[in-house]
Amino acid sequence: MDRLLYVAMSGAKETLRAQAANNHNLANANTNGFRADLAAFQTQNVVGPGLPARAYATSDMTGWDASSGSLDATGRDLDVAIKGPGWIAVQANDGTEAYTRAGDLRVDPTGALMTAAGATVLGDAGPIVVPPYTTINIGTDGSVSIVPRGQTPMTVSTIGRVKLVNPPTGDLTRGTDGLFRTASGTAPPDAGVKLISGTLESSNVNIAETMANMIELARSYEVQVKAMKTAEDTASSGAKLLQSS
Repeated sequence: MDRLLYVAMSGAKETLRAQAANNHNLANANTNGFRADLAAFQTQNVVGPGLPARAYATSDMTGWDASSGSLDATGRDLDVAIKGPGWIAVQANDGTEAYTRAGDLRVDPTGALMTAAGATVLGDAGPIVVPPYTTINIGTDGSVSIVPRGQTPMTVSTIGRVKLVNPPTGDLTRGTDGLFRTASGTAPPDAGVKLISGTLESSNVNIAETMANMIELARSYEVQVKAMKTAEDTASSGAKLLQSS
């Protein structure tokens, strides 16, 4: 059978992988603080006999886009966005320390400060627990202040400080839960990281570019499928010639 079939099959498979990464970005275009995955095609020469012009295509994840999304004012007390580089430290469901840029926070019925995705927000001394309050405010340095329930507006208590970190981008890897982690497990607090209250950072996915890439990948897949059909037709024609002879 013509080796074209295997080359085209490889191209189709890798195109589907690239399409999955692209669609994952598109699905998270409205996810607060999301960082787009980066994928790229690479050429791998075919090993063994055959024309040197033939090569396999592979699609590999090359990392994630570290650029910031836009900042959108919400006016909500528990919405925060990081100004510039930095991360909010959270406790993932597996108990490990992880990092996120999503600042849409909430207080659950037990008083735990959490992200909208369900990760517990960490302070310098562990998970932050918020007592019953009338009003709440998160300062630029991450300090969480409340007016306790039943107290006057002049009675303000600081109950903790959100742990803000800024590890090198190259030390961060994204887990399957969408949170980032460092190889060392934890990163030290960084006083240089600042928050903006009443604001959320949007996803950094470029929707127009991602949509165009989706169309381009779909067309590339069609070309690979046509190449497989050509290989099949060529093999059938060759078989008929051998039968007739």
